[in-house]
Amino acid sequence: MFGSLNNRIREYLDKRRNRSTRLVTKNGRCNIEYGNIKYSKHFAFLADFWTTLVELRWRYVLFIFTASFTLSWFIFGLVWYWIGRNNGDMTWQNPPPNHIPCVINVVGLTSAYLYSLETQTTVGYGVRALTDLCPGAVAVVTIQSVLGAIINCLMCGVVIAKISLPKKRAKTITFSSMAVISPKNNCLCLSIRVANLRRSLMIGSQIYGKLLRTTTTQDGETIILDQVNVDFTLDAGKDNLFFICPLTLYHKIDKTSPFFEIAVDTLHKQNFELVVFLDGTAESTSSSCQVRTSYIPQEIMWGYNFLPIISRSKEGKYRVDFSNFSKVVPVATAHCSYCFHNIKGHHHYSREGHDNPGFEVIEIIDSQNLSVDIPSNRN
Repeated sequence: MFGSLNNRIREYLDKRRNRSTRLVTKNGRCNIEYGNIKYSKHFAFLADFWTTLVELRWRYVLFIFTASFTLSWFIFGLVWYWIGRNNGDMTWQNPPPNHIPCVINVVGLTSAYLYSLETQTTVGYGVRALTDLCPGAVAVVTIQSVLGAIINCLMCGVVIAKISLPKKRAKTITFSSMAVISPKNNCLCLSIRVANLRRSLMIGSQIYGKLLRTTTTQDGETIILDQVNVDFTLDAGKDNLFFICPLTLYHKIDKTSPFFEIAVDTLHKQNFELVVFLDGTAESTSSSCQVRTSYIPQEIMWGYNFLPIISRSKEGKYRVDFSNFSKVVPVATAHCSYCFHNIKGHHHYSREGHDNPGFEVIEIIDSQNLSVDIPSNRN
Protein backbone atom coordinates (compact mmCIF):
# COMPACT_ATOMS: atom_id res chain seq x y z
CA MET A 1 0.00 0.00 0.00
CA PHE A 2 2.71 2.45 1.06
CA GLY A 3 4.85 1.41 -1.89
CA SER A 4 2.06 2.23 -4.32
CA LEU A 5 1.48 5.59 -2.61
CA ASN A 6 5.19 6.41 -2.82
CA ASN A 7 5.22 5.56 -6.51
CA ARG A 8 2.25 7.85 -7.15
CA ILE A 9 3.88 10.67 -5.23
CA ARG A 10 7.12 10.17 -7.13
CA GLU A 11 5.31 10.16 -10.49
CA TYR A 12 3.43 13.32 -9.54
CA LEU A 13 6.64 15.11 -8.53
CA ASP A 14 8.36 13.98 -11.73
CA LYS A 15 5.49 15.31 -13.86
CA ARG A 16 5.49 18.59 -11.97
CA ARG A 17 9.25 18.96 -12.35
CA ASN A 18 9.09 18.21 -16.06
CA ARG A 19 6.27 20.70 -16.52
CA SER A 20 8.15 23.47 -14.70
CA THR A 21 11.52 22.92 -16.39
CA ARG A 22 10.36 22.75 -20.01
CA LEU A 23 10.55 25.90 -22.12
CA VAL A 24 7.40 25.24 -24.17
CA THR A 25 4.40 23.56 -22.59
CA LYS A 26 2.31 20.97 -24.38
CA ASN A 27 -0.32 23.57 -25.24
CA GLY A 28 2.30 25.88 -26.78
CA ARG A 29 2.84 28.45 -24.02
CA CYS A 30 6.41 29.64 -23.47
CA ASN A 31 7.64 29.17 -19.93
CA ILE A 32 10.10 32.07 -19.70
CA GLU A 33 10.51 35.02 -17.37
CA TYR A 34 12.00 38.43 -18.14
CA GLY A 35 13.85 40.22 -15.38
CA ASN A 36 15.82 43.43 -14.74
CA ILE A 37 14.07 45.38 -17.47
CA LYS A 38 14.61 49.12 -17.05
CA TYR A 39 11.56 51.10 -16.00
CA SER A 40 11.84 53.32 -19.06
CA LYS A 41 11.40 50.28 -21.32
CA HIS A 42 7.84 49.84 -20.05
CA PHE A 43 6.80 52.95 -21.95
CA ALA A 44 7.41 50.99 -25.16
CA PHE A 45 4.29 48.97 -24.30
CA LEU A 46 2.30 52.20 -24.06
CA ALA A 47 3.67 53.39 -27.41
CA ASP A 48 2.40 50.17 -28.97
CA PHE A 49 -0.88 50.45 -27.09
CA TRP A 50 -2.94 48.57 -29.71
CA THR A 51 -0.92 45.36 -29.40
CA THR A 52 -0.92 45.80 -25.63
CA LEU A 53 -4.72 46.02 -25.56
CA VAL A 54 -5.19 43.03 -27.87
CA GLU A 55 -2.81 40.84 -25.86
CA LEU A 56 -4.40 41.67 -22.51
CA ARG A 57 -6.50 39.05 -20.81
CA TRP A 58 -10.26 39.20 -21.25
CA ARG A 59 -10.87 40.32 -17.69
CA TYR A 60 -8.73 43.41 -18.20
CA VAL A 61 -10.18 44.13 -21.64
CA LEU A 62 -13.73 44.01 -20.26
CA PHE A 63 -12.70 46.26 -17.37
CA ILE A 64 -11.15 48.81 -19.74
CA PHE A 65 -14.19 48.54 -22.03
CA THR A 66 -16.58 49.34 -19.17
CA ALA A 67 -14.35 51.95 -17.54
CA SER A 68 -13.73 53.89 -20.76
CA PHE A 69 -17.45 54.47 -21.37
CA THR A 70 -18.41 55.04 -17.74
CA LEU A 71 -15.53 57.43 -17.11
CA SER A 72 -16.23 59.45 -20.26
CA TRP A 73 -19.91 59.73 -19.33
CA PHE A 74 -19.03 60.91 -15.83
CA ILE A 75 -16.40 63.43 -16.99
CA PHE A 76 -18.73 65.01 -19.50
CA GLY A 77 -21.47 64.88 -16.87
CA LEU A 78 -19.29 67.10 -14.71
CA VAL A 79 -18.82 69.43 -17.71
CA TRP A 80 -22.58 69.67 -18.24
CA TYR A 81 -23.09 70.27 -14.53
CA TRP A 82 -20.52 73.08 -14.66
CA ILE A 83 -22.25 74.64 -17.71
CA GLY A 84 -25.64 74.49 -16.01
CA ARG A 85 -24.23 75.88 -12.76
CA ASN A 86 -22.64 78.84 -14.54
CA ASN A 87 -25.95 79.54 -16.26
CA GLY A 88 -27.89 79.26 -13.03
CA ASP A 89 -29.87 76.18 -14.06
CA MET A 90 -29.45 74.16 -10.85
CA THR A 91 -32.38 73.67 -8.49
CA TRP A 92 -30.48 74.90 -5.47
CA GLN A 93 -29.79 78.18 -7.33
CA ASN A 94 -33.55 78.94 -7.42
CA PRO A 95 -33.78 80.13 -11.04
CA PRO A 96 -36.66 82.57 -11.90
CA PRO A 97 -39.81 81.20 -13.61
CA ASN A 98 -38.89 82.77 -16.96
CA HIS A 99 -35.31 81.42 -16.87
CA ILE A 100 -34.11 79.65 -20.08
CA PRO A 101 -31.57 76.90 -19.22
CA CYS A 102 -28.70 75.72 -21.43
CA VAL A 103 -30.00 72.15 -21.16
CA ILE A 104 -33.63 71.57 -20.30
CA ASN A 105 -34.21 69.44 -17.17
CA VAL A 106 -30.53 69.33 -16.19
CA VAL A 107 -30.96 70.56 -12.61
CA GLY A 108 -28.35 68.53 -10.74
CA LEU A 109 -25.34 66.24 -10.97
CA THR A 110 -27.45 63.12 -11.54
CA SER A 111 -29.46 64.67 -14.37
CA ALA A 112 -26.20 66.03 -15.88
CA TYR A 113 -24.73 62.50 -15.86
CA LEU A 114 -27.88 61.10 -17.48
CA TYR A 115 -27.78 63.78 -20.19
CA SER A 116 -24.12 62.96 -20.83
CA LEU A 117 -24.99 59.26 -21.21
CA GLU A 118 -27.92 60.02 -23.52
CA THR A 119 -25.80 62.31 -25.68
CA GLN A 120 -22.86 59.93 -26.13
CA THR A 121 -25.02 56.86 -26.72
CA THR A 122 -27.50 58.82 -28.92
CA VAL A 123 -30.40 57.50 -26.85
CA GLY A 124 -32.32 60.76 -26.56
CA TYR A 125 -35.29 60.01 -24.32
CA GLY A 126 -36.76 63.47 -25.04
CA VAL A 127 -36.85 64.64 -21.42
CA ARG A 128 -33.54 66.56 -21.56
CA ALA A 129 -32.65 68.69 -24.57
CA LEU A 130 -30.03 71.27 -25.53
CA THR A 131 -31.08 74.84 -26.28
CA ASP A 132 -29.34 77.43 -28.50
CA LEU A 133 -28.81 79.83 -25.62
CA CYS A 134 -25.26 78.64 -24.77
CA PRO A 135 -22.78 78.41 -27.70
CA GLY A 136 -20.27 76.66 -25.39
CA ALA A 137 -22.76 73.86 -24.77
CA VAL A 138 -23.08 73.32 -28.53
CA ALA A 139 -19.30 72.95 -28.76
CA VAL A 140 -19.27 70.49 -25.85
CA VAL A 141 -21.98 68.27 -27.36
CA THR A 142 -20.02 68.21 -30.65
CA ILE A 143 -16.79 67.21 -28.89
CA GLN A 144 -18.53 64.53 -26.84
CA SER A 145 -20.21 63.03 -29.91
CA VAL A 146 -16.90 62.79 -31.79
CA LEU A 147 -15.03 61.42 -28.78
CA GLY A 148 -17.77 58.88 -28.11
CA ALA A 149 -17.55 57.63 -31.71
CA ILE A 150 -13.76 57.22 -31.33
CA ILE A 151 -14.17 55.22 -28.11
CA ASN A 152 -16.81 53.02 -29.77
CA CYS A 153 -14.55 52.24 -32.73
CA LEU A 154 -11.51 51.55 -30.54
CA MET A 155 -13.23 49.28 -28.04
CA CYS A 156 -15.18 47.36 -30.68
CA GLY A 157 -11.98 46.90 -32.67
CA VAL A 158 -10.17 45.48 -29.63
CA VAL A 159 -12.98 43.01 -28.92
CA ILE A 160 -13.20 41.87 -32.54
CA ALA A 161 -9.40 41.55 -32.78
CA LYS A 162 -9.28 39.39 -29.65
CA ILE A 163 -12.11 37.17 -30.88
CA SER A 164 -10.39 36.63 -34.23
CA LEU A 165 -6.89 36.02 -32.86
CA PRO A 166 -5.01 33.27 -34.74
CA LYS A 167 -4.36 31.59 -31.39
CA LYS A 168 -8.00 30.49 -31.34
CA ARG A 169 -7.59 28.74 -34.70
CA ALA A 170 -4.45 27.10 -33.38
CA LYS A 171 -6.47 25.37 -30.67
CA THR A 172 -8.07 23.19 -33.35
CA ILE A 173 -4.64 21.80 -34.33
CA THR A 174 -3.55 18.96 -32.08
CA PHE A 175 -0.31 17.00 -31.79
CA SER A 176 0.14 13.52 -30.43
CA SER A 177 1.10 13.64 -26.77
CA MET A 178 3.99 11.23 -27.40
CA ALA A 179 6.58 10.85 -30.15
CA VAL A 180 7.77 7.43 -31.33
CA ILE A 181 10.98 6.03 -32.82
CA SER A 182 10.71 3.15 -35.28
CA PRO A 183 11.92 2.08 -38.76
CA LYS A 184 10.42 3.88 -41.75
CA ASN A 185 11.48 3.47 -45.40
CA ASN A 186 14.74 1.70 -44.49
CA CYS A 187 15.66 4.42 -42.01
CA LEU A 188 15.25 4.91 -38.28
CA CYS A 189 12.80 7.77 -37.80
CA LEU A 190 11.31 9.85 -35.03
CA SER A 191 7.60 10.25 -35.77
CA ILE A 192 4.97 12.73 -34.59
CA ARG A 193 1.30 12.81 -35.50
CA VAL A 194 -0.62 16.06 -36.06
CA ALA A 195 -4.29 16.60 -36.91
CA ASN A 196 -6.52 19.43 -38.06
CA LEU A 197 -9.87 19.18 -36.27
CA ARG A 198 -11.65 21.55 -38.66
CA ARG A 199 -12.75 20.87 -42.19
CA SER A 200 -11.23 24.16 -43.40
CA LEU A 201 -7.66 23.76 -44.61
CA MET A 202 -4.45 25.32 -43.37
CA ILE A 203 -2.90 26.83 -46.51
CA GLY A 204 0.86 26.78 -47.02
CA SER A 205 1.52 24.74 -43.89
CA GLN A 206 5.14 24.21 -42.96
CA ILE A 207 6.48 22.21 -40.05
CA TYR A 208 9.91 22.25 -38.45
CA GLY A 209 11.53 21.55 -35.11
CA LYS A 210 14.14 22.92 -32.75
CA LEU A 211 16.13 20.81 -30.31
CA LEU A 212 16.88 22.80 -27.16
CA ARG A 213 19.68 21.62 -24.92
CA THR A 214 22.57 22.89 -22.82
CA THR A 215 25.94 22.36 -24.51
CA THR A 216 29.56 23.14 -23.69
CA THR A 217 31.89 24.33 -26.44
CA GLN A 218 35.53 23.35 -26.85
CA ASP A 219 36.49 26.65 -25.26
CA GLY A 220 34.60 25.73 -22.10
CA GLU A 221 31.69 28.09 -22.76
CA THR A 222 28.33 26.79 -21.58
CA ILE A 223 25.45 27.61 -23.92
CA ILE A 224 22.04 27.38 -22.32
CA LEU A 225 19.15 26.67 -24.69
CA ASP A 226 21.40 25.88 -27.62
CA GLN A 227 19.11 25.47 -30.63
CA VAL A 228 19.64 22.77 -33.25
CA ASN A 229 17.44 22.48 -36.34
CA VAL A 230 15.38 19.29 -36.64
CA ASP A 231 13.86 18.70 -40.07
CA PHE A 232 10.57 16.88 -40.46
CA THR A 233 9.23 15.49 -43.70
CA LEU A 234 6.37 13.54 -45.21
CA ASP A 235 6.32 11.00 -47.97
CA ALA A 236 5.26 13.83 -50.30
CA GLY A 237 7.78 16.38 -48.99
CA LYS A 238 8.03 18.84 -46.13
CA ASP A 239 6.66 22.07 -47.65
CA ASN A 240 3.08 23.04 -48.55
CA LEU A 241 1.37 20.22 -46.70
CA PHE A 242 -2.06 19.07 -47.86
CA PHE A 243 -3.46 19.28 -44.35
CA ILE A 244 -6.91 17.79 -44.91
CA CYS A 245 -6.44 14.76 -42.66
CA PRO A 246 -4.11 13.74 -39.81
CA LEU A 247 -0.47 13.54 -40.89
CA THR A 248 2.48 11.60 -39.53
CA LEU A 249 5.73 13.57 -39.63
CA TYR A 250 9.10 11.88 -39.80
CA HIS A 251 12.59 12.94 -38.81
CA LYS A 252 15.32 10.67 -40.18
CA ILE A 253 17.85 9.73 -37.54
CA ASP A 254 21.07 9.59 -39.58
CA LYS A 255 24.61 10.86 -39.01
CA THR A 256 23.46 14.46 -39.39
CA SER A 257 20.67 14.08 -36.83
CA PRO A 258 21.18 15.28 -33.24
CA PHE A 259 19.56 12.00 -32.11
CA PHE A 260 22.17 9.80 -33.78
CA GLU A 261 24.19 9.18 -30.60
CA ILE A 262 21.13 8.32 -28.51
CA ALA A 263 20.22 4.69 -27.79
CA VAL A 264 17.19 3.01 -26.30
CA ASP A 265 18.81 2.68 -22.85
CA THR A 266 20.14 6.26 -22.77
CA LEU A 267 17.15 8.12 -24.19
CA HIS A 268 15.40 8.88 -20.91
CA LYS A 269 18.70 9.92 -19.32
CA GLN A 270 19.13 12.77 -21.79
CA ASN A 271 18.33 16.39 -21.01
CA PHE A 272 16.79 18.08 -24.02
CA GLU A 273 13.50 19.44 -25.31
CA LEU A 274 12.20 18.99 -28.83
CA VAL A 275 9.96 21.91 -29.84
CA VAL A 276 7.80 21.35 -32.94
CA PHE A 277 6.30 24.27 -34.87
CA LEU A 278 3.56 24.31 -37.51
CA ASP A 279 3.03 27.54 -39.45
CA GLY A 280 0.11 28.07 -41.78
CA THR A 281 -2.67 30.35 -42.98
CA ALA A 282 -6.30 29.69 -42.11
CA GLU A 283 -8.37 29.24 -45.26
CA SER A 284 -11.51 30.86 -43.81
CA THR A 285 -9.93 34.00 -42.30
CA SER A 286 -6.62 34.30 -44.23
CA SER A 287 -4.85 34.89 -40.91
CA SER A 288 -1.45 33.37 -40.23
CA CYS A 289 -1.01 31.30 -37.10
CA GLN A 290 1.60 29.14 -35.46
CA VAL A 291 0.99 25.99 -33.44
CA ARG A 292 3.73 24.59 -31.24
CA THR A 293 4.29 21.85 -28.73
CA SER A 294 7.27 20.17 -27.13
CA TYR A 295 8.55 16.72 -26.23
CA ILE A 296 10.98 15.81 -23.48
CA PRO A 297 12.87 12.46 -23.43
CA GLN A 298 10.20 10.89 -21.20
CA GLU A 299 7.62 11.61 -23.92
CA ILE A 300 9.48 9.73 -26.68
CA MET A 301 8.72 6.02 -27.02
CA TRP A 302 11.42 3.86 -28.61
CA GLY A 303 10.24 0.88 -30.62
CA TYR A 304 6.64 1.90 -31.23
CA ASN A 305 4.63 3.03 -34.22
CA PHE A 306 1.29 4.82 -34.59
CA LEU A 307 -1.82 2.88 -35.53
CA PRO A 308 -3.41 3.79 -38.87
CA ILE A 309 -6.49 5.98 -38.52
CA ILE A 310 -7.58 6.59 -42.13
CA SER A 311 -9.82 4.07 -43.85
CA ARG A 312 -12.24 3.95 -46.76
CA SER A 313 -15.87 2.95 -46.39
CA LYS A 314 -17.87 0.79 -48.76
CA GLU A 315 -19.53 3.92 -50.11
CA GLY A 316 -16.13 5.21 -51.22
CA LYS A 317 -15.83 7.88 -48.52
CA TYR A 318 -12.66 8.41 -46.52
CA ARG A 319 -13.06 8.07 -42.75
CA VAL A 320 -10.73 9.31 -40.00
CA ASP A 321 -10.95 7.39 -36.72
CA PHE A 322 -9.66 9.74 -34.03
CA SER A 323 -9.97 7.04 -31.39
CA ASN A 324 -6.66 5.67 -32.73
CA PHE A 325 -4.98 9.07 -32.96
CA SER A 326 -2.69 8.50 -29.97
CA LYS A 327 -2.59 4.70 -30.00
CA VAL A 328 0.70 2.96 -30.74
CA VAL A 329 1.87 -0.61 -31.25
CA PRO A 330 5.33 -2.04 -30.52
CA VAL A 331 7.52 -2.86 -33.53
CA ALA A 332 10.93 -4.47 -33.88
CA THR A 333 13.46 -1.63 -33.71
CA ALA A 334 17.23 -1.43 -33.37
CA HIS A 335 18.73 -0.48 -30.03
CA CYS A 336 20.44 2.57 -31.53
CA SER A 337 20.87 4.35 -34.83
CA TYR A 338 24.41 3.00 -35.23
CA CYS A 339 23.11 -0.58 -34.90
CA PHE A 340 20.40 0.12 -37.47
CA HIS A 341 22.79 1.48 -40.12
CA ASN A 342 25.81 -0.75 -39.53
CA ILE A 343 24.57 -4.07 -38.16
CA LYS A 344 21.66 -5.08 -40.32
CA GLY A 345 19.49 -7.79 -38.86
CA HIS A 346 21.16 -7.60 -35.45
CA HIS A 347 20.50 -5.83 -32.18
CA HIS A 348 16.78 -5.76 -32.85
CA TYR A 349 14.38 -6.60 -30.09
CA SER A 350 11.20 -8.35 -31.10
CA ARG A 351 7.66 -7.43 -30.11
CA GLU A 352 7.87 -9.84 -27.18
CA GLY A 353 11.00 -8.05 -25.96
CA HIS A 354 13.22 -11.16 -25.73
CA ASP A 355 16.27 -9.32 -27.10
CA ASN A 356 15.82 -6.38 -24.77
CA PRO A 357 16.54 -7.55 -21.20
CA GLY A 358 16.64 -3.98 -19.90
CA PHE A 359 12.91 -3.58 -20.43
CA GLU A 360 9.88 -5.41 -19.20
CA VAL A 361 8.86 -8.38 -21.32
CA ILE A 362 5.46 -7.81 -22.95
CA GLU A 363 3.41 -10.90 -23.68
CA ILE A 364 1.41 -10.37 -26.86
CA ILE A 365 -1.52 -12.57 -27.78
CA ASP A 366 -2.68 -10.82 -30.93
CA SER A 367 -0.31 -8.27 -32.38
CA GLN A 368 -3.01 -6.73 -34.52
CA ASN A 369 -5.22 -5.91 -31.57
CA LEU A 370 -2.45 -4.81 -29.21
CA SER A 371 -2.30 -1.08 -28.74
CA VAL A 372 -1.31 1.44 -26.12
CA ASP A 373 -3.75 4.30 -25.62
CA ILE A 374 -2.15 7.62 -24.86
CA PRO A 375 -4.33 10.64 -24.10
CA SER A 376 -4.01 13.16 -26.90
CA ASN A 377 -2.95 16.76 -26.30
CA ARG A 378 -4.95 19.60 -27.87
CA ASN A 379 -3.39 22.99 -28.43
